[in-house]
Amino acid sequence: QVELIESGGGLVQAGGSLRLSCAASGPFIGSYVMAWYRQAPGKERQFVAAIRWNAWDGSMLNYADSVKGRFTISKDSAKNTVFLQMNSLKPEDTAVYLCAAGHVASVFAQASEYRYWGQGTQVTVSS
Repeated sequence: QVELIESGGGLVQAGGSLRLSCAASGPFIGSYVMAWYRQAPGKERQFVAAIRWNAWDGSMLNYADSVKGRFTISKDSAKNTVFLQMNSLKPEDTAVYLCAAGHVASVFAQASEYRYWGQGTQVTVSS
């Protein structure tokens, strides 16, 4: 059974930074693509970033246009933990941020393709 536990959310002023963590456990987790999504009240779940890492060809990353240049996804493979460093935060970044994992084809997979999801962590950016 795969388990994903997010942490690091909170309240921050616009222009500030937060670092989210997603600790993963379970079989084969090291081979999964892992991603961050976010969902604001009354809105659809939105892709934020995804990462795939393996020993033979390194990392492959994908970002939503709305976060490029501000957010960075990374992975500590030894700890099966994925991070989302969020800088220059804006009020429109306010949402519940969810971690996802799955044996999907690539970092361009759709949300429906991810099998495992965490409970989420709230990020609130005040203006």
